[in-house]
Amino acid sequence: MKDIHEVLRRKQAQYTQLGKQIEMLQQAAEKLREVAPLLAENDNEDDSAVLAEVDDENSNAMAAKASAQSSPAAPKPARSVTPRWP
Repeated sequence: MKDIHEVLRRKQAQYTQLGKQIEMLQQAAEKLREVAPLLAENDNEDDSAVLAEVDDENSNAMAAKASAQSSPAAPKPARSVTPRWP
């Protein structure tokens, strides 16, 4: 059986942690509201430059992929190398 005082202490700690997270999210939202208009102004000017860079990167990646497919296949790792979080 769980000790009621221990359960209460854990719940209070969780409540405190959630309060801190909410406060940090509210601060981030406030900063984003301040920055969003500035980003919208620059967004129109930079779109063409960004799109040109993305097109160049995509064409380079496609060329690399095509050359890799024509060469002998490298052995695949036995397991996924994606990091796992506990």
